[in-house]
Amino acid sequence: MTMEVYKEDEFNLPSQRLDQTRSVTIDESLERLSWLMDDLIRVPGLGWRFGLDAIVGLIPGFGDAATSLVSFYILVAAVRYRVPRVTLLRMGLNIGIEKSNQMNLDLMRKRATISAGETRKGTLSDWLFVGLIILLLAGLAIGAAAVSFALLLLIANQFSKALSA
Repeated sequence: MTMEVYKEDEFNLPSQRLDQTRSVTIDESLERLSWLMDDLIRVPGLGWRFGLDAIVGLIPGFGDAATSLVSFYILVAAVRYRVPRVTLLRMGLNIGIEKSNQMNLDLMRKRATISAGETRKGTLSDWLFVGLIILLLAGLAIGAAAVSFALLLLIANQFSKALSA
């Protein structure tokens, strides 16, 4: 009886096919868009950076909607790079909590399974998954706006009662 010795690289195991540390090149337009939204202006001496997201977000109503659309565009682009669904979900949470486009681009760069030159259409289930994330985030934004409006009406009503008394 003889034993055969195999080298580690002769096995093509699924866990070894996907190198978790590799970084994929992302389309330059996405890189530039993320930079514009998050890192356009640097505060000298402090090292703080902010972008159009913070500036446009100051415009009531329009600002948050416009910056959310940009964040959604980056999320949708992640489908073309075949980013796993768990990462798409994490990107959606980033949009809902922090609106960090740069963080989402870093996630996309680390978790994409194909590079910019190989991008193609995503699967129907991926598009439906991202659509559901976007609908949930839009619903969250509409709900927050409705609660804010209701609170403003309540405060205005209480203020008018106090003035009339």
